[in-house]
Amino acid sequence: MRVTTRMAHSRAVVEVAEESKAQNELNYNAKASNWVLLPAFARKRNDVVTAQQPMLEQMAVESAYNKYIDAPDHKLGIIASGIAFNYLMECYPDGKCPYPVLKVSQYPLPKQLVRRMTDDCEFVLVAEEGQPFIEDQVRGVMPGNAVIRGRLTGELPRTGELTPDLLKKALGLPSDEAYKTCEDVAPRPPALCQGCGHRDVYTALNQVLLDYPNARVFGDIGCYTLGFLPPYKAIHSCVDMGASITMAKGAADAGQWPALAIIGDSTFTHSGMTGLLDAANENANIVVIISDNLTTAMTGGQDSAGTNKFEAICRALGVSDEHLHVVNPIPKNMPEITRILKEEIEYNGLSVIIPRRECMQTLQRHLKQKKAK
Repeated sequence: MRVTTRMAHSRAVVEVAEESKAQNELNYNAKASNWVLLPAFARKRNDVVTAQQPMLEQMAVESAYNKYIDAPDHKLGIIASGIAFNYLMECYPDGKCPYPVLKVSQYPLPKQLVRRMTDDCEFVLVAEEGQPFIEDQVRGVMPGNAVIRGRLTGELPRTGELTPDLLKKALGLPSDEAYKTCEDVAPRPPALCQGCGHRDVYTALNQVLLDYPNARVFGDIGCYTLGFLPPYKAIHSCVDMGASITMAKGAADAGQWPALAIIGDSTFTHSGMTGLLDAANENANIVVIISDNLTTAMTGGQDSAGTNKFEAICRALGVSDEHLHVVNPIPKNMPEITRILKEEIEYNGLSVIIPRRECMQTLQRHLKQKKAK
């Protein structure tokens, strides 16, 4: 499934069956060698998988999810996938697109249906979110005289999200005023919640780092990534989950000082622990801040796998008790937090600081639940 930003941020009413579908029965007949990818077995399995490709392509052609909708005007054909098909339908509210449309919802690309369009139409517009995946395939493998248009030719933007208005422009239709930016509306970028513990962590961090103009703070994935934005402007990188610790260690190994990593509790248990193990093995000269808000806040407030275990995890990975600190990030504790930060920056080795304070969203939810009882 190609998950795009718009799809990930969408909601819809769904109908569910009254009874769940029965689970498949356990299958004990599989050959173990099919699942052990030693080179001798992998080469044989690759032959099997490659031989399945024509069958999979035929399934895509026959799939109810891939639809070829013919229309009288063959000057243009449109290939649309996923939410781009919805946008296309918004361009024609009556549901009557004058051009043939190929809706692609199942892969591999149904080449037979694409060939039909490229043979019948003079131009083909490929509308898809994200990278020009389908457009590249159409250009690379399709014969025919049709001129392919899309993100690679400029009819649609090469980067950024697709919108119905952008598609209307590519189709030569009048744009929709509703999609134009209103100059009177001030931008409202996301921000850390009022009362969030991450705010006090960044406040303390910025206060201490005034004395270290060459400091670098390596961030990670989570709501605390908003510490990059004003008013904090406190982190210098955010690449992928767990990269904060490994990037800080790599920078320290290359001579960067001070090098600090800030990572959330959930991200730490997801993919930060291995980096901390490497740092502990070499006693890397970095300060790791595990900002613990006692939940997985960014994705719904589910429990973190390491809740109430972080000190034990850090000790098990090799962090010394002397340089392992737990603090409560509230304004009245600012002198203590800034003192610890400065002391650990000056220490030539690995330090871990765990600011722990419950997320305001989950705290409010817990208080409501408690009140309801």
